[in-house]
Amino acid sequence: MAEQGIKVGPIVIAAAELKFSYIRASGPGGQNVNKVSTAAQLRFEAAKCKTINSDLLKRLREVSGQRMTSAGVIVLTAQRFRSQERNREDAIFRLTEIIRAASRQNKFRRPTKMSKRIKRKRLDSKRRRSNIKINRRSLKGDD
Repeated sequence: MAEQGIKVGPIVIAAAELKFSYIRASGPGGQNVNKVSTAAQLRFEAAKCKTINSDLLKRLREVSGQRMTSAGVIVLTAQRFRSQERNREDAIFRLTEIIRAASRQNKFRRPTKMSKRIKRKRLDSKRRRSNIKINRRSLKGDD
C-alpha cells in the first residue's frame, strides 16, 4: 500500500513524502519491547506537499492538533502492535483518517429568524404556565 503512496479522495501522497523511523515502544511487553524497535514513527511534511492546498493545510492544523509541528510536519507514533509492519500500516491508516477528517468541509449554516407568530405563541405559553404556578401559591391570610 505505502510503496505506491496513499490516496485520500482527490489527495494523493507519494510514498517518498512519508518518512518512517523505528523506535523502541514503551509500556509492557518484556524482552520484545526492550530489545526490538517495533514502534513506527511516521513524519509527513504537509506544508511542503504539493497536493495539499492552503485551506486544507489550515484545517489539517486544527484536526491534527499537537501531532503537527509549527513547521507543518505531522508526526505519528504507532506502537499498538508487536510487528514493525503492522505499526507502519497503523500509522498510515491514522494519517489517512486525519486527512479525511480535514478534507470534510462543514456545511454553511444560514441563520434563520423566528417568525412573530412563533415568538408570540412561545411567550403566551410561558405566560400561561406562569399563571398556573402563581395560582398554586398559598395565600398569606390563609392559615
